[in-house]
Amino acid sequence: MRRVPQTINRTTLLSLLALAVLVSLVGCHSAQRDLDTVVFLIESSPANLDPRIGTDGQSEHIDELLFDGLVAHDASFRFTPALAERWEQTDPLTLVFHLRPGVRFHDGRALTARDVVWTINSMRSGAVISPKAASYASVNTVAASDDQTVVFHLKHEDNFLLTNLSTGAIGIVPEGSGRNFWLHPVGTGPFRFVSQQIDQNVVIERNPLSWGAVPKLDRVRFAVVPDAITESLELEKGSGDLAVNSLPMDSLPILASRPNLLVEDTEGTQIQYLAFNLRDPLLKDVRVRQAIAFSIDRGLIIQSLMHGHARPALSLLPPQHWAFTGDVARYDFNPARAAALLDAAGYTRHPNGIRFHLVMKTSTDQGTRLLAAVLQQQLAAVGIALDLRSYEFATFYSDVTRGAFQMYSLRWIGGNEQPDIFSYVFATANFSPKGANRGHYSNPRLDLLLDDAAQSQDAAQRRADYIETQQILARDLPAINLWYQDSIVVHNRRLTHVIPTPSGSYTFLETAVLAR
Repeated sequence: MRRVPQTINRTTLLSLLALAVLVSLVGCHSAQRDLDTVVFLIESSPANLDPRIGTDGQSEHIDELLFDGLVAHDASFRFTPALAERWEQTDPLTLVFHLRPGVRFHDGRALTARDVVWTINSMRSGAVISPKAASYASVNTVAASDDQTVVFHLKHEDNFLLTNLSTGAIGIVPEGSGRNFWLHPVGTGPFRFVSQQIDQNVVIERNPLSWGAVPKLDRVRFAVVPDAITESLELEKGSGDLAVNSLPMDSLPILASRPNLLVEDTEGTQIQYLAFNLRDPLLKDVRVRQAIAFSIDRGLIIQSLMHGHARPALSLLPPQHWAFTGDVARYDFNPARAAALLDAAGYTRHPNGIRFHLVMKTSTDQGTRLLAAVLQQQLAAVGIALDLRSYEFATFYSDVTRGAFQMYSLRWIGGNEQPDIFSYVFATANFSPKGANRGHYSNPRLDLLLDDAAQSQDAAQRRADYIETQQILARDLPAINLWYQDSIVVHNRRLTHVIPTPSGSYTFLETAVLAR
Protein backbone atom coordinates (compact mmCIF):
# COMPACT_ATOMS: atom_id res chain seq x y z
CA MET A 1 0.00 0.00 0.00
CA ARG A 2 1.22 3.47 -0.82
CA ARG A 3 -0.25 6.79 0.20
CA VAL A 4 -0.17 9.51 -2.47
CA PRO A 5 0.84 12.88 -0.95
CA GLN A 6 -2.09 15.27 -0.63
CA THR A 7 0.06 18.20 -1.71
CA ILE A 8 0.87 16.78 -5.13
CA ASN A 9 0.70 19.37 -7.89
CA ARG A 10 -1.09 18.24 -11.05
CA THR A 11 0.87 20.41 -13.47
CA THR A 12 4.19 19.32 -12.01
CA LEU A 13 3.14 15.68 -12.12
CA LEU A 14 2.10 15.86 -15.76
CA SER A 15 5.28 17.70 -16.73
CA LEU A 16 7.45 15.14 -14.98
CA LEU A 17 5.57 12.33 -16.69
CA ALA A 18 6.08 13.82 -20.15
CA LEU A 19 9.75 14.50 -19.43
CA ALA A 20 10.28 10.98 -18.10
CA VAL A 21 8.76 9.46 -21.22
CA LEU A 22 10.92 11.63 -23.47
CA VAL A 23 14.12 10.89 -21.60
CA SER A 24 13.36 7.17 -21.36
CA LEU A 25 12.71 6.81 -25.07
CA VAL A 26 15.86 8.49 -26.28
CA GLY A 27 18.57 6.15 -27.52
CA CYS A 28 16.62 2.90 -27.24
CA HIS A 29 17.33 0.01 -29.59
CA SER A 30 15.38 -3.06 -30.65
CA ALA A 31 15.58 -6.05 -28.34
CA GLN A 32 16.23 -9.65 -29.36
CA ARG A 33 13.26 -11.96 -28.75
CA ASP A 34 10.92 -14.53 -30.30
CA LEU A 35 9.69 -12.72 -33.40
CA ASP A 36 6.81 -15.18 -33.91
CA THR A 37 5.17 -14.08 -30.65
CA VAL A 38 3.21 -10.85 -30.38
CA VAL A 39 3.99 -9.15 -27.08
CA PHE A 40 0.85 -7.35 -25.89
CA LEU A 41 1.54 -5.00 -22.97
CA ILE A 42 -1.17 -4.82 -20.28
CA GLU A 43 -1.15 -2.86 -17.04
CA SER A 44 -2.41 -5.63 -14.73
CA SER A 45 -2.99 -9.37 -14.57
CA PRO A 46 -6.46 -10.70 -15.30
CA ALA A 47 -8.14 -11.38 -11.95
CA ASN A 48 -9.71 -14.68 -13.06
CA LEU A 49 -9.81 -16.33 -16.49
CA ASP A 50 -12.85 -18.41 -15.65
CA PRO A 51 -15.48 -16.62 -17.81
CA ARG A 52 -18.12 -17.32 -15.15
CA ILE A 53 -16.16 -15.32 -12.59
CA GLY A 54 -13.80 -12.74 -14.09
CA THR A 55 -15.39 -9.30 -14.52
CA ASP A 56 -12.32 -7.05 -14.65
CA GLY A 57 -11.33 -5.63 -18.03
CA GLN A 58 -8.29 -7.87 -18.60
CA SER A 59 -10.18 -11.05 -17.71
CA GLU A 60 -13.09 -10.22 -20.00
CA HIS A 61 -10.89 -9.14 -22.92
CA ILE A 62 -8.72 -12.26 -22.81
CA ASP A 63 -11.70 -14.54 -22.13
CA GLU A 64 -13.35 -13.19 -25.27
CA LEU A 65 -10.47 -14.74 -27.23
CA LEU A 66 -10.57 -18.08 -25.40
CA PHE A 67 -14.31 -18.70 -25.11
CA ASP A 68 -17.53 -18.40 -27.08
CA GLY A 69 -21.07 -17.69 -26.00
CA LEU A 70 -24.16 -19.20 -27.56
CA VAL A 71 -24.59 -16.03 -29.61
CA ALA A 72 -22.48 -13.03 -30.62
CA HIS A 73 -23.41 -9.53 -31.73
CA ASP A 74 -22.30 -7.34 -34.59
CA ALA A 75 -21.26 -3.69 -34.59
CA SER A 76 -24.90 -2.64 -34.47
CA PHE A 77 -25.54 -4.86 -31.41
CA ARG A 78 -27.69 -7.27 -33.43
CA PHE A 79 -27.38 -10.90 -32.37
CA THR A 80 -25.61 -13.35 -34.66
CA PRO A 81 -24.90 -17.10 -34.38
CA ALA A 82 -21.94 -18.33 -32.34
CA LEU A 83 -21.96 -21.74 -30.64
CA ALA A 84 -25.66 -21.83 -31.40
CA GLU A 85 -26.13 -21.86 -35.16
CA ARG A 86 -29.80 -20.98 -34.70
CA TRP A 87 -32.38 -20.45 -31.97
CA GLU A 88 -36.09 -19.86 -31.62
CA GLN A 89 -38.48 -18.64 -28.95
CA THR A 90 -41.30 -21.16 -29.05
CA ASP A 91 -43.33 -19.15 -26.53
CA PRO A 92 -42.59 -16.09 -24.35
CA LEU A 93 -41.02 -18.30 -21.65
CA THR A 94 -39.15 -20.86 -23.76
CA LEU A 95 -35.95 -20.46 -25.80
CA VAL A 96 -34.44 -23.32 -27.76
CA PHE A 97 -30.81 -23.22 -28.95
CA HIS A 98 -29.45 -25.58 -31.60
CA LEU A 99 -25.68 -26.00 -31.25
CA ARG A 100 -23.31 -25.78 -34.15
CA PRO A 101 -22.14 -29.32 -35.07
CA GLY A 102 -18.49 -30.30 -34.91
CA VAL A 103 -17.34 -27.74 -32.34
CA ARG A 104 -14.53 -28.96 -30.09
CA PHE A 105 -12.95 -27.59 -26.96
CA HIS A 106 -9.26 -26.76 -27.00
CA ASP A 107 -8.46 -30.17 -25.47
CA GLY A 108 -10.27 -31.98 -28.29
CA ARG A 109 -13.48 -33.03 -26.56
CA ALA A 110 -16.73 -32.32 -28.39
CA LEU A 111 -19.02 -29.49 -27.27
CA THR A 112 -22.46 -30.78 -26.25
CA ALA A 113 -25.60 -29.31 -24.75
CA ARG A 114 -24.53 -30.70 -21.36
CA ASP A 115 -21.62 -28.23 -21.32
CA VAL A 116 -24.04 -25.34 -21.77
CA VAL A 117 -26.29 -26.65 -18.99
CA TRP A 118 -23.31 -27.04 -16.66
CA THR A 119 -22.00 -23.55 -17.40
CA ILE A 120 -25.29 -21.87 -16.50
CA ASN A 121 -26.28 -24.11 -13.61
CA SER A 122 -22.86 -23.98 -11.93
CA MET A 123 -23.42 -20.25 -11.46
CA ARG A 124 -27.10 -20.49 -10.54
CA SER A 125 -26.52 -23.23 -7.94
CA GLY A 126 -23.55 -21.54 -6.30
CA ALA A 127 -21.18 -24.37 -7.23
CA VAL A 128 -19.10 -21.51 -8.60
CA ILE A 129 -19.52 -18.19 -6.81
CA SER A 130 -20.14 -15.81 -9.66
CA PRO A 131 -21.02 -12.10 -9.84
CA LYS A 132 -22.78 -13.00 -13.09
CA ALA A 133 -25.27 -15.35 -11.41
CA ALA A 134 -27.93 -12.65 -11.11
CA SER A 135 -27.92 -12.28 -14.90
CA TYR A 136 -29.71 -15.65 -15.08
CA ALA A 137 -32.27 -15.03 -12.34
CA SER A 138 -35.07 -15.29 -14.93
CA VAL A 139 -34.10 -18.88 -15.76
CA ASN A 140 -36.35 -21.53 -14.21
CA THR A 141 -34.66 -24.55 -15.78
CA VAL A 142 -32.08 -25.20 -18.47
CA ALA A 143 -31.86 -28.68 -19.92
CA ALA A 144 -30.33 -30.67 -22.76
CA SER A 145 -33.05 -32.33 -24.81
CA ASP A 146 -30.30 -34.01 -26.86
CA ASP A 147 -26.57 -33.50 -27.45
CA GLN A 148 -27.13 -30.55 -29.76
CA THR A 149 -30.21 -28.86 -28.25
CA VAL A 150 -30.50 -26.70 -25.13
CA VAL A 151 -33.87 -25.54 -23.81
CA PHE A 152 -34.27 -22.58 -21.43
CA HIS A 153 -37.55 -22.32 -19.52
CA LEU A 154 -38.00 -18.91 -17.93
CA LYS A 155 -39.85 -17.72 -14.83
CA HIS A 156 -40.74 -14.53 -16.66
CA GLU A 157 -39.90 -12.82 -19.93
CA ASP A 158 -36.31 -11.59 -20.12
CA ASN A 159 -35.24 -9.28 -22.91
CA PHE A 160 -31.60 -9.59 -21.88
CA LEU A 161 -31.08 -13.32 -21.79
CA LEU A 162 -29.51 -13.29 -25.26
CA THR A 163 -27.18 -10.51 -24.15
CA ASN A 164 -26.12 -12.55 -21.13
CA LEU A 165 -25.53 -15.63 -23.29
CA SER A 166 -23.35 -13.79 -25.78
CA THR A 167 -19.60 -13.93 -26.31
CA GLY A 168 -17.93 -11.47 -23.98
CA ALA A 169 -20.69 -11.71 -21.39
CA ILE A 170 -20.12 -15.43 -20.82
CA GLY A 171 -18.13 -18.33 -22.25
CA ILE A 172 -19.24 -21.95 -22.35
CA VAL A 173 -16.97 -24.20 -20.27
CA PRO A 174 -16.69 -28.01 -20.26
CA GLU A 175 -19.08 -30.01 -18.10
CA GLY A 176 -17.61 -30.52 -14.62
CA SER A 177 -15.44 -27.40 -14.62
CA GLY A 178 -15.08 -26.39 -10.98
CA ARG A 179 -13.72 -23.53 -8.92
CA ASN A 180 -10.10 -24.13 -9.98
CA PHE A 181 -10.93 -24.00 -13.68
CA TRP A 182 -9.18 -20.61 -13.91
CA LEU A 183 -5.81 -22.33 -13.43
CA HIS A 184 -6.06 -23.90 -16.90
CA PRO A 185 -9.12 -22.60 -18.74
CA VAL A 186 -10.37 -24.59 -21.73
CA GLY A 187 -12.74 -23.00 -24.22
CA THR A 188 -13.78 -23.15 -27.87
CA GLY A 189 -12.49 -19.71 -28.94
CA PRO A 190 -10.02 -18.75 -31.68
CA PHE A 191 -7.10 -18.85 -29.23
CA ARG A 192 -6.26 -21.39 -26.55
CA PHE A 193 -4.64 -20.93 -23.15
CA VAL A 194 -0.98 -21.88 -22.73
CA SER A 195 0.15 -20.51 -19.38
CA GLN A 196 -0.21 -17.76 -16.80
CA GLN A 197 2.21 -16.32 -14.26
CA ILE A 198 0.35 -13.98 -11.95
CA ASP A 199 1.56 -10.37 -12.26
CA GLN A 200 3.92 -11.41 -15.06
CA ASN A 201 2.20 -12.73 -18.17
CA VAL A 202 -0.50 -14.75 -19.87
CA VAL A 203 0.34 -16.74 -23.00
CA ILE A 204 -2.22 -17.85 -25.58
CA GLU A 205 -1.78 -19.45 -28.99
CA ARG A 206 -3.76 -20.01 -32.17
CA ASN A 207 -6.46 -22.67 -31.80
CA PRO A 208 -6.13 -25.02 -34.80
CA LEU A 209 -9.51 -26.56 -33.89
CA SER A 210 -11.33 -23.23 -34.16
CA TRP A 211 -14.83 -23.62 -35.60
CA GLY A 212 -14.52 -20.15 -37.14
CA ALA A 213 -11.69 -18.46 -39.00
CA VAL A 214 -8.32 -19.55 -37.63
CA PRO A 215 -6.22 -16.56 -36.50
CA LYS A 216 -3.11 -15.62 -38.46
CA LEU A 217 -1.06 -15.06 -35.29
CA ASP A 218 0.84 -18.03 -33.84
CA ARG A 219 1.10 -16.85 -30.27
CA VAL A 220 0.38 -13.82 -28.07
CA ARG A 221 2.06 -13.07 -24.77
CA PHE A 222 0.22 -10.57 -22.57
CA ALA A 223 3.07 -9.06 -20.57
CA VAL A 224 2.10 -7.27 -17.36
CA VAL A 225 3.82 -3.87 -17.22
CA PRO A 226 2.15 -1.78 -14.49
CA ASP A 227 4.40 1.24 -15.01
CA ALA A 228 3.28 3.39 -17.96
CA ILE A 229 6.75 4.82 -18.59
CA THR A 230 8.24 1.33 -18.84
CA GLU A 231 5.39 0.36 -21.16
CA SER A 232 6.24 3.23 -23.51
CA LEU A 233 9.90 2.25 -23.44
CA GLU A 234 9.10 -1.37 -24.28
CA LEU A 235 7.14 -0.28 -27.34
CA GLU A 236 9.88 2.08 -28.46
CA LYS A 237 12.70 -0.42 -28.28
CA GLY A 238 10.64 -3.20 -29.87
CA SER A 239 10.42 -5.57 -26.90
CA GLY A 240 6.69 -4.88 -26.85
CA ASP A 241 4.46 -4.90 -29.93
CA LEU A 242 1.14 -3.57 -28.77
CA ALA A 243 -0.77 -1.67 -26.08
CA VAL A 244 -4.44 -0.68 -25.85
CA ASN A 245 -5.78 2.19 -23.73
CA SER A 246 -3.05 1.90 -21.13
CA LEU A 247 -0.54 4.61 -22.07
CA PRO A 248 -0.42 8.19 -20.76
CA MET A 249 -1.84 10.61 -23.28
CA ASP A 250 1.34 12.69 -22.97
CA SER A 251 3.34 9.88 -24.51
CA LEU A 252 1.18 9.42 -27.64
CA PRO A 253 2.69 12.23 -29.77
CA ILE A 254 6.18 11.00 -28.93
CA LEU A 255 5.35 7.40 -29.79
CA ALA A 256 3.56 8.45 -32.98
CA SER A 257 6.80 10.10 -34.16
CA ARG A 258 8.74 6.84 -33.94
CA PRO A 259 9.22 5.17 -37.35
CA ASN A 260 8.49 1.66 -36.03
CA LEU A 261 5.18 2.54 -34.34
CA LEU A 262 1.63 3.48 -35.30
CA VAL A 263 -0.95 5.16 -33.07
CA GLU A 264 -4.56 4.52 -34.08
CA ASP A 265 -7.73 5.59 -32.32
CA THR A 266 -11.48 5.65 -32.64
CA GLU A 267 -14.29 7.13 -30.56
CA GLY A 268 -14.89 4.74 -27.70
CA THR A 269 -17.85 3.45 -25.73
CA GLN A 270 -15.91 2.55 -22.59
CA ILE A 271 -16.78 4.90 -19.77
CA GLN A 272 -14.74 6.19 -16.83
CA TYR A 273 -16.84 6.49 -13.69
CA LEU A 274 -16.44 7.46 -10.05
CA ALA A 275 -18.32 5.21 -7.62
CA PHE A 276 -19.44 5.76 -4.03
CA ASN A 277 -20.19 3.44 -1.13
CA LEU A 278 -23.65 4.48 0.00
CA ARG A 279 -23.30 2.63 3.30
CA ASP A 280 -20.72 5.23 4.30
CA PRO A 281 -22.06 7.85 6.78
CA LEU A 282 -20.82 10.75 4.64
CA LEU A 283 -21.52 9.43 1.17
CA LYS A 284 -25.03 8.21 1.90
CA ASP A 285 -26.06 11.91 1.80
CA VAL A 286 -26.98 12.69 -1.82
CA ARG A 287 -25.96 16.32 -1.28
CA VAL A 288 -22.38 15.22 -0.63
CA ARG A 289 -22.34 13.15 -3.81
CA GLN A 290 -23.81 16.01 -5.82
CA ALA A 291 -21.27 18.43 -4.33
CA ILE A 292 -18.44 16.13 -5.44
CA ALA A 293 -19.91 16.10 -8.95
CA PHE A 294 -20.06 19.91 -9.07
CA SER A 295 -16.42 20.05 -7.85
CA ILE A 296 -15.01 18.08 -10.79
CA ASP A 297 -13.85 20.05 -13.82
CA ARG A 298 -14.28 17.34 -16.41
CA GLY A 299 -13.46 19.61 -19.31
CA LEU A 300 -10.07 20.49 -17.81
CA ILE A 301 -9.29 16.85 -17.06
CA ILE A 302 -10.21 15.76 -20.58
CA GLN A 303 -7.92 18.40 -22.06
CA SER A 304 -5.03 18.06 -19.61
CA LEU A 305 -4.93 14.35 -18.77
CA MET A 306 -6.71 12.91 -21.80
CA HIS A 307 -5.36 15.37 -24.38
CA GLY A 308 -8.86 15.60 -25.83
CA HIS A 309 -9.19 11.83 -26.38
CA ALA A 310 -12.53 11.62 -24.55
CA ARG A 311 -16.09 13.00 -24.47
CA PRO A 312 -18.07 14.00 -21.36
CA ALA A 313 -20.60 11.34 -20.34
CA LEU A 314 -24.18 11.86 -19.21
CA SER A 315 -25.14 8.18 -19.02
CA LEU A 316 -23.60 4.73 -18.79
CA LEU A 317 -24.96 4.07 -22.28
CA PRO A 318 -23.07 5.49 -25.26
CA PRO A 319 -24.85 8.44 -26.97
CA GLN A 320 -25.63 6.45 -30.12
CA HIS A 321 -27.60 3.83 -28.18
CA TRP A 322 -31.38 3.62 -28.77
CA ALA A 323 -32.09 3.91 -25.03
CA PHE A 324 -29.74 6.83 -24.32
CA THR A 325 -31.06 10.18 -23.12
CA GLY A 326 -29.26 13.42 -22.42
CA ASP A 327 -32.32 14.83 -20.66
CA VAL A 328 -30.88 14.34 -17.18
CA ALA A 329 -29.58 16.45 -14.31
CA ARG A 330 -26.19 17.90 -15.20
CA TYR A 331 -23.29 18.74 -12.94
CA ASP A 332 -21.19 21.24 -14.80
CA PHE A 333 -18.14 22.49 -12.90
CA ASN A 334 -19.48 24.83 -10.19
CA PRO A 335 -17.42 24.99 -6.95
CA ALA A 336 -19.75 27.62 -5.46
CA ARG A 337 -22.75 25.31 -5.92
CA ALA A 338 -20.72 22.46 -4.37
CA ALA A 339 -19.84 24.57 -1.33
CA ALA A 340 -23.47 25.61 -0.86
CA LEU A 341 -24.63 21.97 -0.90
CA LEU A 342 -22.03 20.98 1.67
CA ASP A 343 -22.97 23.92 3.90
CA ALA A 344 -26.65 22.96 3.65
CA ALA A 345 -25.77 19.38 4.58
CA GLY A 346 -24.10 20.69 7.77
CA TYR A 347 -20.51 20.08 6.70
CA THR A 348 -19.00 23.50 7.31
CA ARG A 349 -15.31 24.22 7.02
CA HIS A 350 -13.08 23.82 10.07
CA PRO A 351 -10.45 26.50 10.79
CA ASN A 352 -7.98 24.60 8.60
CA GLY A 353 -10.44 24.86 5.69
CA ILE A 354 -11.28 21.15 5.66
CA ARG A 355 -14.86 19.92 6.03
CA PHE A 356 -14.10 16.18 6.19
CA HIS A 357 -11.81 13.48 4.82
CA LEU A 358 -12.67 10.81 2.26
CA VAL A 359 -10.48 7.92 1.08
CA MET A 360 -10.21 7.06 -2.61
CA LYS A 361 -8.67 3.69 -3.44
CA THR A 362 -6.84 3.24 -6.73
CA SER A 363 -4.74 0.64 -8.46
CA THR A 364 -1.09 1.35 -9.19
CA ASP A 365 -1.97 2.11 -12.82
CA GLN A 366 -0.36 5.43 -13.76
CA GLY A 367 -3.44 6.89 -15.43
CA THR A 368 -5.70 6.05 -12.49
CA ARG A 369 -3.29 7.60 -10.01
CA LEU A 370 -3.00 10.76 -12.10
CA LEU A 371 -6.78 11.06 -12.23
CA ALA A 372 -7.00 10.58 -8.47
CA ALA A 373 -4.35 13.26 -7.91
CA VAL A 374 -6.32 15.76 -9.99
CA LEU A 375 -9.57 14.89 -8.19
CA GLN A 376 -7.72 15.41 -4.92
CA GLN A 377 -6.79 18.95 -5.97
CA GLN A 378 -10.27 19.81 -7.23
CA LEU A 379 -12.10 18.51 -4.15
CA ALA A 380 -9.66 20.32 -1.86
CA ALA A 381 -10.94 23.60 -3.33
CA VAL A 382 -14.37 22.97 -1.74
CA GLY A 383 -12.99 21.68 1.56
CA ILE A 384 -12.98 17.92 0.97
CA ALA A 385 -9.66 16.27 1.83
CA LEU A 386 -9.28 13.28 -0.45
CA ASP A 387 -6.78 10.76 0.90
CA LEU A 388 -5.39 8.51 -1.83
CA ARG A 389 -4.29 4.93 -1.33
CA SER A 390 -2.86 2.83 -4.16
CA TYR A 391 -2.70 -0.97 -4.26
CA GLU A 392 -1.61 -3.52 -6.83
CA PHE A 393 -4.59 -4.30 -9.03
CA ALA A 394 -5.66 -7.67 -7.59
CA THR A 395 -5.88 -6.25 -4.06
CA PHE A 396 -7.60 -3.08 -5.26
CA TYR A 397 -10.17 -4.98 -7.32
CA SER A 398 -10.85 -7.44 -4.50
CA ASP A 399 -11.65 -4.51 -2.21
CA VAL A 400 -13.94 -3.00 -4.84
CA THR A 401 -15.90 -6.20 -5.45
CA ARG A 402 -16.48 -6.82 -1.73
CA GLY A 403 -17.48 -3.21 -1.03
CA ALA A 404 -14.41 -2.26 1.02
CA PHE A 405 -14.10 1.33 -0.19
CA GLN A 406 -15.46 4.84 0.13
CA MET A 407 -14.67 5.92 -3.44
CA TYR A 408 -12.97 4.40 -6.46
CA SER A 409 -12.78 4.97 -10.21
CA LEU A 410 -12.81 2.33 -12.94
CA ARG A 411 -14.02 1.94 -16.52
CA TRP A 412 -16.95 -0.05 -17.86
CA ILE A 413 -15.66 -1.74 -20.98
CA GLY A 414 -18.17 -3.23 -23.41
CA GLY A 415 -20.76 -4.11 -20.76
CA ASN A 416 -22.28 -0.64 -20.95
CA GLU A 417 -23.24 -1.14 -24.60
CA GLN A 418 -26.46 -2.88 -23.50
CA PRO A 419 -29.07 -1.37 -21.14
CA ASP A 420 -29.07 -4.35 -18.78
CA ILE A 421 -25.96 -2.66 -17.34
CA PHE A 422 -28.36 -0.58 -15.22
CA SER A 423 -29.74 -3.68 -13.51
CA TYR A 424 -26.33 -5.32 -13.13
CA VAL A 425 -24.86 -2.21 -11.47
CA PHE A 426 -27.77 -0.55 -9.66
CA ALA A 427 -30.62 -3.01 -8.97
CA THR A 428 -31.17 -3.88 -5.31
CA ALA A 429 -31.12 -7.59 -6.19
CA ASN A 430 -27.59 -7.25 -7.55
CA PHE A 431 -25.62 -6.26 -4.46
CA SER A 432 -22.14 -7.75 -4.85
CA PRO A 433 -21.06 -10.53 -5.01
CA LYS A 434 -24.30 -11.53 -6.88
CA GLY A 435 -23.91 -8.55 -9.23
CA ALA A 436 -21.94 -5.33 -9.54
CA ASN A 437 -23.97 -3.13 -7.19
CA ARG A 438 -20.86 -2.61 -5.08
CA GLY A 439 -21.98 0.64 -3.50
CA HIS A 440 -25.26 -0.89 -2.19
CA TYR A 441 -27.51 1.65 -3.90
CA SER A 442 -31.22 0.86 -3.60
CA ASN A 443 -34.22 2.65 -5.11
CA PRO A 444 -37.58 0.79 -5.30
CA ARG A 445 -38.81 2.90 -8.21
CA LEU A 446 -35.66 2.12 -10.19
CA ASP A 447 -36.08 -1.60 -9.47
CA LEU A 448 -39.66 -1.50 -10.82
CA LEU A 449 -38.56 0.32 -13.98
CA LEU A 450 -35.76 -2.16 -14.64
CA ASP A 451 -38.03 -5.16 -14.09
CA ASP A 452 -40.57 -3.71 -16.51
CA ALA A 453 -37.91 -2.95 -19.14
CA ALA A 454 -36.58 -6.49 -18.90
CA GLN A 455 -39.97 -8.04 -19.57
CA SER A 456 -41.91 -5.59 -21.74
CA GLN A 457 -42.26 -6.34 -25.44
CA ASP A 458 -43.25 -2.74 -26.17
CA ALA A 459 -40.12 -0.97 -27.47
CA ALA A 460 -41.51 2.50 -26.70
CA GLN A 461 -42.31 1.47 -23.12
CA ARG A 462 -38.85 0.00 -22.65
CA ARG A 463 -37.25 3.22 -23.88
CA ALA A 464 -39.46 5.24 -21.49
CA ASP A 465 -38.37 2.97 -18.62
CA TYR A 466 -34.70 3.51 -19.43
CA ILE A 467 -35.09 7.25 -19.82
CA GLU A 468 -36.59 7.51 -16.34
CA THR A 469 -33.88 5.15 -15.04
CA GLN A 470 -31.16 7.47 -16.32
CA GLN A 471 -32.92 10.48 -14.84
CA ILE A 472 -33.16 8.82 -11.41
CA LEU A 473 -29.50 7.81 -11.46
CA ALA A 474 -28.44 11.32 -12.50
CA ARG A 475 -30.39 12.72 -9.55
CA ASP A 476 -29.32 10.14 -6.93
CA LEU A 477 -25.71 9.84 -8.17
CA PRO A 478 -24.68 6.46 -6.78
CA ALA A 479 -21.85 6.95 -9.29
CA ILE A 480 -20.67 9.81 -11.49
CA ASN A 481 -20.32 9.19 -15.24
CA LEU A 482 -17.13 11.06 -16.13
CA TRP A 483 -16.30 10.52 -19.82
CA TYR A 484 -16.24 8.10 -22.74
CA GLN A 485 -12.61 7.39 -23.52
CA ASP A 486 -11.37 7.01 -27.07
CA SER A 487 -10.07 3.56 -27.91
CA ILE A 488 -6.35 3.98 -28.67
CA VAL A 489 -4.03 1.28 -29.96
CA VAL A 490 -0.26 1.76 -30.22
CA HIS A 491 1.43 -1.02 -32.17
CA ASN A 492 4.58 -1.98 -34.00
CA ARG A 493 4.33 -1.61 -37.76
CA ARG A 494 5.19 -5.28 -38.19
CA LEU A 495 1.66 -5.94 -36.91
CA THR A 496 -0.96 -5.10 -39.54
CA HIS A 497 -4.76 -5.28 -39.85
CA VAL A 498 -5.10 -3.77 -36.38
CA ILE A 499 -8.49 -2.07 -36.08
CA PRO A 500 -9.38 -0.50 -32.71
CA THR A 501 -12.81 -1.44 -31.41
CA PRO A 502 -15.01 1.16 -29.64
CA SER A 503 -15.14 -1.02 -26.53
CA GLY A 504 -11.36 -1.47 -26.43
CA SER A 505 -11.64 -5.24 -26.84
CA TYR A 506 -8.78 -7.38 -28.14
CA THR A 507 -10.81 -9.13 -30.85
CA PHE A 508 -8.71 -7.51 -33.59
CA LEU A 509 -6.12 -10.18 -32.73
CA GLU A 510 -8.38 -12.65 -34.55
CA THR A 511 -7.61 -10.96 -37.88
CA ALA A 512 -4.25 -9.24 -37.23
CA VAL A 513 -1.26 -10.28 -39.32
CA LEU A 514 2.37 -10.38 -38.20
CA ALA A 515 4.99 -9.58 -40.82
CA ARG A 516 8.12 -11.70 -40.52
